[in-house]
Amino acid sequence: MSFLKGIPVLWQTVLLLSASNVFMTFAWYAHLKNLNDRPWWIAALASWGIALFEYLLQVPANRIGHHELSLPQLKILQEVIALTVFVPFVVFYMRQPLKLDYLWAALCILGAVYFIFRSP
Repeated sequence: MSFLKGIPVLWQTVLLLSASNVFMTFAWYAHLKNLNDRPWWIAALASWGIALFEYLLQVPANRIGHHELSLPQLKILQEVIALTVFVPFVVFYMRQPLKLDYLWAALCILGAVYFIFRSP
């Protein structure tokens, strides 16, 4: 992705994974709000269409990130980004209340980040 040249590998990976997670979150959950009255297969087709864009960003993100990050580091990074994208989605798009449990989940993930990125 030529528009990312000059940006450090970690930040290229974070940007692409963040964008891909926005698409994936909508693919996985937006049908619960927007297509709830439609047959499941219509929701599945719509979700697959959205997920295509997720994969168009996620695959290059992982290929770029794998140059400097291990697979476990890529996975934990993706999980941190997923939670960072999911919480605003739940609160602002799905109109569900913010819960203290989100903070506890985030702290657990921060622990995972510490262990997976600490020096050997």
